[in-house]
Amino acid sequence: MTSQAPFVPPPYPFDRLAGLAERAAAHDGGVVDLSIGTPSDPPPPAVVSALGSSGTERGYPPSVGSQALREAACGWMARRLGVVVEPADVVACVGTKEFVSSVPQWLRLRSPERDTVLYPAVAYPTYEMGAVLSGCRAVPVSSLDAVSADDASRALCLWVNSPGNPAGQLEDLGAFAEWGRARGVTVLSDECYIELTWDGPARTILEYGSDGVLAVQSLSKRSNMAGVRVGFAAGDSDLVRYLGEVRKHAGLMVPGPAQAAAVVALDDDVHVDEQRQRYHERLVRLAEILETAGIPAHLPGGSFYLWVSAEAARPFEGETKGWALARFLAEWGGVLASPGELYGRGGNDFVRLALVQPMERIELIAKRLAAAPRFS
Repeated sequence: MTSQAPFVPPPYPFDRLAGLAERAAAHDGGVVDLSIGTPSDPPPPAVVSALGSSGTERGYPPSVGSQALREAACGWMARRLGVVVEPADVVACVGTKEFVSSVPQWLRLRSPERDTVLYPAVAYPTYEMGAVLSGCRAVPVSSLDAVSADDASRALCLWVNSPGNPAGQLEDLGAFAEWGRARGVTVLSDECYIELTWDGPARTILEYGSDGVLAVQSLSKRSNMAGVRVGFAAGDSDLVRYLGEVRKHAGLMVPGPAQAAAVVALDDDVHVDEQRQRYHERLVRLAEILETAGIPAHLPGGSFYLWVSAEAARPFEGETKGWALARFLAEWGGVLASPGELYGRGGNDFVRLALVQPMERIELIAKRLAAAPRFS
């Protein structure tokens, strides 16, 4: 009889930043935390009001999402993305991170002969962890052409993220949809930064049809509602119904007040456009500040992140170049940044900066780095 070692969770990626945070906090004015994509701007007042006035606190909310929420999601997709989706083809989730981490286990129950989750090689860590928590193989993918025939035949799903986290790249979503359909692999398109697309219009995988695909959408970034924990997935009718049923049995329910607030947020485009402007101004300004300090920075195709090369860094022994640049930013700029290693080995020579702090905090970085030695 063989024994299997018990699962021990790895350190949470952002818990590894404690040392850098301490260095950054030593500056007068404290740390400027750009490590995590946690919004600091307030949600619209009407959203906050809806949280306290819906009267939905007493009963259990619909696990799939209220009819009002699913209709609001469909209205938003029609207005902003130009796609027509029926409310029955939408399922709510308790924040999209919950969905990302849990969906492989539900897919494996339906297709036990498949055991592999394909995800971007440089990516949000939860794609990999969702595979691990479901007992699946986690296989990073640098390009569709690089996926082996064996991995494709074993794949439960293929994740694509556009605009991407951490690098802000825009993917050819039609190519992913076509690849998945040709191989019977479900394609899961994480589009949580879709409203923060800078190069061209916002793009969804649902433009290429819904068969075999799901688009995963979040209100956390577009509406500053990360603490409310509400998102949704839309697409393939059969898959949405299946997930709706298993999630109902698992007791996965977005709280009623959160659903009511999401309806208000999805029905209002004005606050999204205002927030887009804030993020774009911050991206442009921080890129200028870094360039002045000798750190080349390029604006992303989408998202609110700068993915900055650390090629010129001089790391300590055993330290990646990304950690070296993050250390420089903490020591001289009082900035807490995320070393690219947290997003896969392909990120070792980068850092990610999340433009979630107000402009006055960004300007504090400029003041500090003006007294620093040039990075290169």
